[in-house]
Amino acid sequence: MTSSATTPSPATPGLARFNAVPEAEAAAVLHEVCASSAWGRALLAQRPFASADDLLAASDAAMAGLTVPDLEQAMAGHPPIGRPKPGDPTSSREQRGMAGASDELKAEMLELNLAYQDRFGHVFLICATGLTGEQMRDAVKTRIGNSPEQERDIVRTELGKINRIRLTRLLEEGTA
Repeated sequence: MTSSATTPSPATPGLARFNAVPEAEAAAVLHEVCASSAWGRALLAQRPFASADDLLAASDAAMAGLTVPDLEQAMAGHPPIGRPKPGDPTSSREQRGMAGASDELKAEMLELNLAYQDRFGHVFLICATGLTGEQMRDAVKTRIGNSPEQERDIVRTELGKINRIRLTRLLEEGTA
């Protein structure tokens, strides 16, 4: 999963800051990245990180170890596609592909989001960064036919991608 688009250089000032902040502040920062408290605790327990790659690897390992309730907690921190949290630049940036969508597409996404939520009991979660509204719509249409187990595996992967993007942004810019 390592690429220049998702991995900052090993010795970023952001990593030094993250390693140095008090635990409560680091916990709050990690909660902004991922709402799973188990994920956050796993990363906090490994501070300080020697490199950004170590932090990202710890994130991946923590994500792989989340239980179903932990995944549910993580998903609860994400707004539905097409309805970013008001005043939240992170969800607005990540869902940018829906910003210019037609009213028709937005209405279709609302309908699909509700159907998905009825089927699986949680929001449709996808790493929306760089995707168009149409790509997100097509993904929900495809995934709604999955079994709950298949969907849980996909959600875990998508959350991992989102966490990597947010952690990288944190290390490079100081914001998730």
